[in-house]
Amino acid sequence: MNPRVGLIDGGYRALVRPVMFGSYHGDPEAIHETMIDNLARLSHSPLAVRAARLAAGSRGAPVTVAGIRFPGRVGVAAGLDKNGRAALAWQALGFGFAELGTVTAQPQPGNERPRVFRLPRSKALINRMGFNNAGAARLHHELSLLGVYRGNEGAGIPIGISIGKTKVVPVDAAVDDYLTSLALVAPHADYVAVNVSSPNTPGLRTLQDGGALGALLTALVERAAGRVPLFVKIAPDLTESQIDEVLAAGLDAGVAGLIATNTTLARDGLDPADQPLAAEAGGMSGAPLSVRAREVVGYLTRHTDLPVIASGGIMTADDASAMFDLGAPLVQLYTGFIYAGPALPARINAWTRRSVDPGHSLTRSTP
Repeated sequence: MNPRVGLIDGGYRALVRPVMFGSYHGDPEAIHETMIDNLARLSHSPLAVRAARLAAGSRGAPVTVAGIRFPGRVGVAAGLDKNGRAALAWQALGFGFAELGTVTAQPQPGNERPRVFRLPRSKALINRMGFNNAGAARLHHELSLLGVYRGNEGAGIPIGISIGKTKVVPVDAAVDDYLTSLALVAPHADYVAVNVSSPNTPGLRTLQDGGALGALLTALVERAAGRVPLFVKIAPDLTESQIDEVLAAGLDAGVAGLIATNTTLARDGLDPADQPLAAEAGGMSGAPLSVRAREVVGYLTRHTDLPVIASGGIMTADDASAMFDLGAPLVQLYTGFIYAGPALPARINAWTRRSVDPGHSLTRSTP
């Protein structure tokens, strides 16, 4: 193990994680909010950002996907920084890009608390957040203040923004709702992720059906008019025929790529000690999702030339390397980052430096 990575890993496991997991009576959401507050403060201190950047080390091997040059292949998944408050901090932790959101056209509080549950023996989380966010207009305002605009490297790394459906908006009015969000966030996004796969907004996953998805994506691609690439984020619970419908709709509409996967409704692979929480409603992420996420990513890369950003169940550098081997040019972290801390992106970056030609350019996934 690289001594610097070992130091980061040891410090996080021995000091930071026990304090975090034990604070606020163990409430995962309150802990998460504090983490974002601290990262937001860090991002406004150039000295702190520089120190964190030196500790994190290289972002690994750069890669070009959908016309965007990513300085590293490991990124922040949607959900970690919903309102973009820590947008300037992620590059200091070794990430090569960050996906903010999911945001909706209207601000919304999300579902009632408690709505996040930690399953530590399984290295998993269950959440039923329900797209709690301050709204697309607030994110537009936040990123304007931070000077983050598409293509200007204002955050030091590319910024993706995930958009979803406002809960109170009927499914048959979803297109206009998504178009409102797209118009607000597009000036700040190097790419936009279309989230139709969260299990926590009633009716949302029906938008993955071929006809409904085709209409939505066609409208969004037309509105984007080539200015910003669109990626579609899909669920791990789809059958192969349903995945084929998503692919057909995306290809017909002209999307730039796919993100696989979102959280799962399944409860397979839980440690017996975590079984009492299995009945909690919501999507599960973390180690139990690793195998299914790889299956979906592998299916996608075998059946399309669209680039696939791998997200879900990436808890170790080996998990990430498996996704790269399947043809995903980029990976995203959420639950893996919560459990392993900044040592995980550092380990993945070290893997890419050893294994990938730094000048390699991927405009599509390769098997």
